[in-house]
This record gives sequence, C-alpha cells and structure tokens, in this order.
Amino acid sequence: MVKLYCDLETYSDIPIKHGSHRYSEGAEVMLFAYALDEGPIYVWDKTTGEPMPANLAAWLKDDSIETVWHNGGNFDTVVLRSAMGLDLPLERVTDTMVQALQHGLPGKLADLCEVFSVKSDEAKDKDGKRLINLFCKTQIKKGKRKVIDANGEEHEETVIVKEWRNTRETHPHDWARFVKYAGSDILAMRAIHRKMPRWNCTAKELALWRLDQTINRRGVLVDTELAHGAIAAVEQEQARLAAQTFEMTAGEVEAATQRDKLLKYICASYGVTLPDMQSATLERRINDPDLPAPLRELLAVRLSSTTSSTAKYKTLINNASSDGRLRGLLQFCGAARTGRWAGRMWQPQNLPRPTLKPDAISAAIGAFKGGYSDLVVPDIMAAASSALRGCIIAPIGKKLVITDLSNIEGRVLTKLANEAWKIEAFKANDAGTGHDLYILAYAKAFGITPEEVEKHQRQIGKVLELSMGFAGGVGAFAAMALAYGMDLDDLAAKAGPAIPAHIWDKAVSMRSFMDSKGRGMSGLSENTWLVCESLKQLWREAHPEIVKLWAKVEKAAKDAICGKPSVVNGLKFDRKGAWLRIRLPSGRFLSYPAPAVDLNKDGVFYSGLSYMGTCPYSRKWKRLKTFGGKLVENIVQAIARDVLAENMAAIEAAGYHIVLTVHDEVITEAPAIASYNAIDLSRLLAIVPAWMQGLPLMAKGFEADRYRKDD
Repeated sequence: MVKLYCDLETYSDIPIKHGSHRYSEGAEVMLFAYALDEGPIYVWDKTTGEPMPANLAAWLKDDSIETVWHNGGNFDTVVLRSAMGLDLPLERVTDTMVQALQHGLPGKLADLCEVFSVKSDEAKDKDGKRLINLFCKTQIKKGKRKVIDANGEEHEETVIVKEWRNTRETHPHDWARFVKYAGSDILAMRAIHRKMPRWNCTAKELALWRLDQTINRRGVLVDTELAHGAIAAVEQEQARLAAQTFEMTAGEVEAATQRDKLLKYICASYGVTLPDMQSATLERRINDPDLPAPLRELLAVRLSSTTSSTAKYKTLINNASSDGRLRGLLQFCGAARTGRWAGRMWQPQNLPRPTLKPDAISAAIGAFKGGYSDLVVPDIMAAASSALRGCIIAPIGKKLVITDLSNIEGRVLTKLANEAWKIEAFKANDAGTGHDLYILAYAKAFGITPEEVEKHQRQIGKVLELSMGFAGGVGAFAAMALAYGMDLDDLAAKAGPAIPAHIWDKAVSMRSFMDSKGRGMSGLSENTWLVCESLKQLWREAHPEIVKLWAKVEKAAKDAICGKPSVVNGLKFDRKGAWLRIRLPSGRFLSYPAPAVDLNKDGVFYSGLSYMGTCPYSRKWKRLKTFGGKLVENIVQAIARDVLAENMAAIEAAGYHIVLTVHDEVITEAPAIASYNAIDLSRLLAIVPAWMQGLPLMAKGFEADRYRKDD
C-alpha cells in the first residue's frame, strides 16, 4: 500500500500538558510536512494563507493511500480534526509510536533513532528544539510580587508578568529555519518505519487499536463541580493542619508536609529517629503506646496532611474538554513489555484505594459539592482521596455498567502452569460449591482444612497469593503485607508456632546463605524474617507446578537466545534477529530487544539474562536484568490483557459503550434500562477465548451513576 508520511507543527494557547484533546480546542496547524513513500519531502506553510497544496489534498482524499504518523492517533489526527476539520478514517492511519510499543521499544522518536542508529545532526536537533519552544509554545515572562498572607506576614510569590506568541512576522529568519527543520521528522519516521518489526501488527491488533482510539476519543463524563469542591475543602484543611503543625512545633515547622524539617524536629525534640515518612511507618509508630502522646498527635497530623492531594482533581479540571468529557486517558500498549494499557494524564490506573465506606464517600461527595464538608466530614483528606473515582459520572439518561475480571492473573498463572488442584478450586468457588481461594491458600500451605482457617489467617493467605506467584521472596511478601496494613511482627507471633519443622529448617538455611552473601533482612527482625521466609517456602511447596514453570520459562528463554527455539506449556520461545520472542496463546508475541545471556567458558551453563528496555525508574533506555519469575509475570499479565481485549469488541457490539479500562476492569456507558445490566456485561467479559480453553474465568460487576470500587 502507498504510504503518505505526515507530521504537524502546531500552536495552541492551551498547554499541551492538559492533553491533546483539550489542547486541540485552541490548536492551529502552522506547518504540515509530508512525503509520499520515498519521494521528496514537502512542507506546507499554512501561516502564509496559501491553500493546501494540490498533491497533499489529493493524497489525503485517496482512500488507497495509508497515512503514517508518529503518535498520530493520540495527537496529530486529533488536532487535524479539530483545527482543520479533516477526520481521517482510522483505517487509513498507522502510528509508528504504537508500532514501537507493540515490540518492546521506546515510544519517543528520538529514542528510536538512537536504538536503530538512525543518523541525526545533533546541532540541528538542538536548534529544532529551540525553534519548537520559540514558535509552538506561549512565551511567558515571570516576576515576583510581595503579598501579605493570612498571618499578616509579608512574602514573595511568583507571578506571570507578560505572555506573548512568536510568529513568522516577529521572527522571520528563525521561521525560515523552522520551515526547513519541519521535514526532519519525516526522514526519521520513514527510516524507523522500515527498520521496526511488524509481527505484532496483525489485523486483530490493528482492530483493537482502532477500538482503543474510539474509546479515547469518546472519553468519560466528569463531575467538575465535585473536583472544584474537593480542591477547596482540601486546601482549607491543609491550611488548618499547617497552622496546627506550626503551633505544635512552636513555629519550627510551618507545615507537616515539610518532611525534612519535621524529621529534624522530631529527632531533636523527642529523640526519635524515623527511617522515613511513609504511611506504613507512621501508622506503626502512631499505634506505639510507648511514644509520647504529643508526638503521636504530630505524626497523625503529618499522616492526614499527606493522605490527599489536589493534583488529580486539578488535572481533571484542566484536561476536561469543553463538553465536560475527559479524553485520551489510555495509551495502547503503554506497558511495553506486556502490551497492557497504560494510564495517561489523570492516570486512572493509579487511583488511590478508598479508605471510607461507600455511604461515607457518597455523603462526602454531597458535602464537597455543597461547600459544607468542614461541618459534616470527619476526615476531609481521606474523603477527598476516596471520592476521586466518583468524578466519573453517567450522562443523563444513561448509567455506568462496570465489570471486573476476578483474580485474572492468579487464574491465568494457575492454568498456564497446569496446577490442577487450583484450577478445580477456582471452578468450585465460581460455582458456589468451593472455598474462597485465600482461605484455601492458607489451608493448603499449613496442611489444615479450610474450615479451620481463621480471619487473620485468610489475610495471610491473601498476601501469599498476591506476592508469591512470580517467584517473590521475603521482600515481596513484606511489601504486600504492609500495603494491606498487616503488622509483620504480630503476624510472625501468630503464624510462627504453626510452621512445620522441615520448613523452618529450610528458612534457617536460607538465612545462612543470605548472610554469606551479605544480604539484609528487609528491615525485619530475624524471627519475623524467618517466619516470612517459611511462609514463602510453604506456598511454593503447595504450588509445585508453578515453581517448575519459573525454571522452565527461564531455561527456554536462554536456549532461544542461544539459537535453540522451544515450546513450554503452550508458549513458543525463539529468537528473531535482535529480538527474543515469546509467542502467547493468543498469537501475539512478547518482544525483548537485544537479549543476552552470560555463558561459562565452555559455552554451556547460562547465568545472567538481560535485554534492552526502558528503565521504569530512570525512564532511560538501558540493559535490564530479568529471570524466570519475572518473565512469567510478563507472560501472565500479557495473557490477562489478551483475555480482556478478546471480549471488548463483543461488549461494544452489544451496545455497551466502553469509556475506560482500568487494569482488568471495563467501565461502560449504557442506556438506563433493565436490559443493560452488570450480569449481562460480566457474562460478555468472561467468555473464555478459543485459544485459552479450560481457563476458569469469572467477572463480577455493578451499575452506578458514579464510578466507584465495587462493594
């Protein structure tokens, strides 16, 4: 198919950080660079007032020509439709950024140039960035002014003194350079498009991307009145807590949010050294009866001060389009190693878990909107955090119908490893004839009946299930336990006596090995560490097939890198050029660029396993280490994504308009009539794909006027 490579240079008085859909409402296309296949690069300077060149107009109208953009789905085509009224059918749009993400590559064009050794002129690139900042952004001059705060004290604050826009008239010489520069991305895009793999660019994935674009352009309706009310309430409460902190510390700390000052004050005044100010640390110390009461109160103020932030509410207000809908919240294949969706802007995948009950949240929402939260809401910070999901609302005449795949990762892992007893346990629980899986996890580990499992033991079972499936150790268990508010020392005291002798001996041996390697105990006491290690060993003993899967997957990956393809538990491992590929049951591939293993001098024994990827911490393209458990985690999450994706088209076809997906949850808008309901939607989501027969699948949902966590 003939390809038309395209790139826009645009301006809007709405900052791009507010998202492309909001940005596009004030956007103007200044330059339109384009080239047909390997032909010459043209740049249409729209600011001259000249009409669209005849060749560009003809190529854009020709349905036989494919248009190629970098981030075109989420940006260029959105702006093109809003600013110029050109609505390109998604069937004619190819996005090279999505193509990169589909194969484990970075999304930025500059990073792709580095990965594929596409030559670029550094001086030109640097000048290009200068020109983009010069012409594509509003210019701002800031200054200082003196203000009097609520305490009558004078201080300075930063203010905008002047705003203006640079144009071809104000900077003619730079504009000429800008027009010349505009075509450079076309050169890079063409080269990258030729070099990138295409094995995941299937018709099935392309159809899914088009559905993703429909969902992103549809967006969610949001309650900006609630957002404004929550911001006002939180800011008022923050001021009150700051004043309380100032008083409690005799003026040495102005606000509890000043972490370093507060740590220093606590150490100097109470002789207490805290390792950090994380919520788990504060909660433990607040419950310490030996701590002085004033210090416990101060820590409680700090905890409350940092429970909620207005940032997400402000993002929602700034990013919402003029029709009240928030768009562009998802990035297709944004989690590059698994192909899962990633959140953007408001980050719906990263909303805090509510700490209040649904009735309390509902009451708080009414109070925030009515402006009387200080009179009726006991904990404003917790309420604001818990109410964030409630900003997504149903339009008039419609309702939100929501469903979630139940423990999909645990189910996929169980099926993939063929852990037979657990597959049957899932099926029995789904049928209403079996026990809760967290109860079973504890019972299986300790060799007792499910009826004997007590409430606190079920919680241990839950943490084991959530932390152990991908070869997690004591650190993973401890982190998950703390996330669920468990006291690890208390857990050790209760669980320790029930640990079998042979398991305890294994834990002691592991501790000796760890000591020999100079490895610590994750901040735990020795006894607590040994109990956590014992729980790990118990879980692994109860899941032999899953443990085997970790080793089999790691060996298969190393073999494939060295040129020996294999099939393990229905997964095909091979090397394709510079990529390690893992073919999933759906037919999609996990792709690991530039894989490597360390061999011994005889070239036989494998040790380290690594590949090139984007570091989740530094966001830099670098060599990353991995191992069997981590690879299994990638595989399981990828299969879970494919299960979700498999049924999304059927959900749309049934009249449920998907407005958002959050992990394994689907949020839809549907007519407010009985025939559209959570039971029907859950049935559609839980259809077992033909390529994963035998997977015990279950979805549960609810209907609401506002988005929330299920009761």
